[in-house]
Amino acid sequence: MAQINVTNLTFCYDGSFDNIFENVSFSIDTNWKLGFIGRNGKGKTTFLRLLMGEYEYQGTIASAAMFDYFPYLFTENEMKESASNWLGKKRPNSEEWRVICELDKLQVDTEVLYRPFCTLSHGERTKVMLAVLFSEENHFLLIDEPTNHLDKESRDTVKQYLQQKKGFILVSHDRDLLDACIDHVLVLNRSTIEVQAGNFTSWWENKAKKDAFVVAENEKHKKEISKLQKAATRVSQWADKSESTKIGYDPIKEHDRFLNTRAYIGAKTKKMQSRVTQMEKRIAREIEEKEGLLQDIETPVDLKITPLQHYKRTLLRVKDYNLRYADAKDFLFENMTFELEQGDRVFLNGINGCGKSTLISAVLQKAGDEVGKNLREAGTLEVASNLVISYINQDTSGLKGSIKNFCKEQHLEESIFCALLRQLDMDRVQFMKNMEEYSEGQKKKVLIAASLMTPAHLYIWDEPLNYIDVFSRMQIERLILKYQPTMLIVEHDVRFREQLATKIIDL
Repeated sequence: MAQINVTNLTFCYDGSFDNIFENVSFSIDTNWKLGFIGRNGKGKTTFLRLLMGEYEYQGTIASAAMFDYFPYLFTENEMKESASNWLGKKRPNSEEWRVICELDKLQVDTEVLYRPFCTLSHGERTKVMLAVLFSEENHFLLIDEPTNHLDKESRDTVKQYLQQKKGFILVSHDRDLLDACIDHVLVLNRSTIEVQAGNFTSWWENKAKKDAFVVAENEKHKKEISKLQKAATRVSQWADKSESTKIGYDPIKEHDRFLNTRAYIGAKTKKMQSRVTQMEKRIAREIEEKEGLLQDIETPVDLKITPLQHYKRTLLRVKDYNLRYADAKDFLFENMTFELEQGDRVFLNGINGCGKSTLISAVLQKAGDEVGKNLREAGTLEVASNLVISYINQDTSGLKGSIKNFCKEQHLEESIFCALLRQLDMDRVQFMKNMEEYSEGQKKKVLIAASLMTPAHLYIWDEPLNYIDVFSRMQIERLILKYQPTMLIVEHDVRFREQLATKIIDL
C-alpha cells in the first residue's frame, strides 16, 4: 500500500487557451478501487497521462507506485501481430501463463492470444488488454473507459472481473459499472476536487444532500444580507437626519433645547454611524461566506427537442426480416418482427456483431428509397414514406475543422448550436478550437447537439453515450422523458435503457 500525493498541480497543453488543472492538491491510496468522475474535458484522461509521466507540469506528483495504462496504444504493425507477440513489449515482466489465467477469469478462450489483434472484436480486445494489464503484480493500474463499444454481455463480464480486483483508477461514465466495482471516488467538480469513500450512488446521494444544504445556506445568507442592507440604510438615514439638526434650531418648536444639546446630538449621530459601519462589516462577512457556496453545484439546463408528427401512426414495420452482407453466407439475424409507432423508444439489444448497426443502415437506406448494394434481405422492412430521420453515428472520426464550418455543412444556425453546446456544459473556449482537438466526449456532444437541433419524425441514435459524462447522460434522460420523441436506439448503458425504453428488441 502506498500513497499518491498531488500538490499544487498545474497543467496546460501547449497552445491551449485554458489550464486543465490549477494548483490542485489531493491524496489517494494505491490499494483503493478508485472511480474517477468528472465532466467531459475536465482532465480525467490527462491526469492519467500525467501519472504516466507523458507531459511536463508544475507542482508535484509524489508516489513510489509503478503505473500502467489501459487501453494500450498500438502501431499498425502491432495490430497485425498476435497479443502473444507484443506481450513482451507492453509488459516486459509479464508471463504468458499469467495472462492465460486472467483470460480464464474473463471467460475468453486462450486462442485469442494467438490471433492477429486486428481480427478480434472490441470485446475480445478489451478483455485481452485487461488480462495483460492485471497479469503483473505491484502496479497501480489506470483504466480509461474500458466498456465503450462493448455489448451488455461483455460489460457484465468486465464488471464481474473488476469486482475481484483492487489497486486501480477506473475512469467510466457507466453508473452500473461504477457502483459494482469501486470503493472510493475521485471527483473533478466544477471548481474543486474531492476524494470520498463509497461508490457512485453513495457519492451522488451525498452530493444531493450537500447541494441542498449549500443552496439553503445561500438563501439564508441572501436574506441576511438583504435584512442588514435595509437596516444599514435606515440607520444611515437616521444619522444623516440627526446630523442635520446639530447646528441651528427653531426656538419655538424646540423651546426645551439648550446650547449643550449640540454635543449630545453629535454623540448620538456618531453612535448611529458606528452602527452603520458595524453593519457594513457584517454585510461584507456574509457576502464573503456566500461567495463560492454554489461553485460546485450541478445545475444542468433542461434541453429542448422538436419532434415532428407524422401522418402515419406506425413509422417502421419489420416482419420475418432477415439481413446479411452480400459476401456472407449466414444471416446476421432471422425472423425479426416488431413495429415502431410514434412515441415508442425502441432499444436494439444484443452482442457485438449481431447486426444492430446493420439494421440501422438498412432502415436509413430504405428511408432514402434504396437498399445498400452490400446488403441482402428477406422478409419485410417497411419505412413510412416522407419520414424525416435525425441520425447519430457511433463513429466520430469524421469531425474535423471548426464549429463554424460544421454548422455551415449541416445547415445549422451557429449561434443556436453553440448555445446548445453550452447547455451540454462545453466551455466557450472550445469553440475556438478545431474539432480534432476535442475529447471523444466533446465530439459526441457535437453529434448530439446537431441531432437535437434537427426536427425529425424519428431519431436514430447508434451508441450515442460512448464517452459522454454521467451528468450529461442524466440531462439527456430528462430531455427524452419530457418530450417523448420517437426513437430507435442502440445503447449499452443499462441505467439509460431502464429509464427510457418502451420496447427492447433482442437480436
